[in-house]
Amino acid sequence: MTSLAEMNTEIARFNMVEQQIRTWQVLDKKVLALLSQLERQWFVPAAYHALAYSDTEIPIGHGEQMLPPRVDARLLQDLGLQPHEHVLEIGTGTGYLTALLAQSCAHVTSLECHADLLAQAQQNLQRADIHNVRLLINQGMPKPLPAASFDAVLLGGSVATVPNELLSLLKPTGRLLAVVGDEPIMQTTLVQRQADGTGHSRVLWDVVTPRLHGFVETPTFQF
Repeated sequence: MTSLAEMNTEIARFNMVEQQIRTWQVLDKKVLALLSQLERQWFVPAAYHALAYSDTEIPIGHGEQMLPPRVDARLLQDLGLQPHEHVLEIGTGTGYLTALLAQSCAHVTSLECHADLLAQAQQNLQRADIHNVRLLINQGMPKPLPAASFDAVLLGGSVATVPNELLSLLKPTGRLLAVVGDEPIMQTTLVQRQADGTGHSRVLWDVVTPRLHGFVETPTFQF
């Protein structure tokens, strides 16, 4: 028999998808199905379980935040993953977006600079029965990874600019998705790798997200 708490969770998850995610131009049926099924409260710190399906950022420690579900959903939709693809995620957090990626592709390598968050993400992914993920401690540029080894790269937070070195990690015609810019103007940007190794950028939508650690900031003017 379904408990009252389980029923309330199902209703909250349904409302999240219908009222937050669909209204944010996320209409891909596979993405909507994943968001409808994955237990987001498993990835939220216990103190914030009541906010698991709310349209808000949730603190996870170290000054970091879980993105609102609508942002995760839009990133997942715009990355357009295929079942055979290998993905690099930078910024694991508690593993929620990692889980969504893993259910959309063949394998995810995810980098996180905080050991306690990485351990928590590992537990969360195991609880969700997701095993096609490799978690690594890393801050900033992923130097130890081999070139041309990923079909897609996703940055789980914002950067001032996309380092050219990240493009070398993409397979030919691979793509990178990142939130780029400085507050108050940040733009979700899709970078497609070209045959000559350069990237062709296309701005998709505006959003402000927390910074990723370890990437170069835009120099500020001094007077």
